[in-house]
Amino acid sequence: MLRTGSINQIPVDNPSVYAFRISNEVQAEDLKAMAETMNNAFDVHSSVSMLLIFEQYEGVETGAGFDMETFKSQFRSLAKVDKYAVVGAPSIASTMINVMDKVIPTDARTFERSEELAAWQFVGANPAASS
Repeated sequence: MLRTGSINQIPVDNPSVYAFRISNEVQAEDLKAMAETMNNAFDVHSSVSMLLIFEQYEGVETGAGFDMETFKSQFRSLAKVDKYAVVGAPSIASTMINVMDKVIPTDARTFERSEELAAWQFVGANPAASS
């Protein structure tokens, strides 16, 4: 289970859904770790769905996405991500996601924080019960 300074993977009840809670400022090592997690998922599954939940998000460190693992993950996601949901995205990201939904084969949607349950339903998963 991925846990970094700003990205924490949420255990879910559907093995082909990957959910993450993102907070604070995302650093290069956080993005690289998430990219490695997703590249491993892309190796195992023919397709996956993703849910990103932003809470107290402070942006991304300048240059954080300039890593080969991150580029590889972003490129592979075009063919491997079926549904992509984002809760509480910053307004610029929300606009970009809604525009890109019309261009890429992924079904991408944004949700307000108050619509988190709808986002979970959209990707077809629930947070796994704590043991």
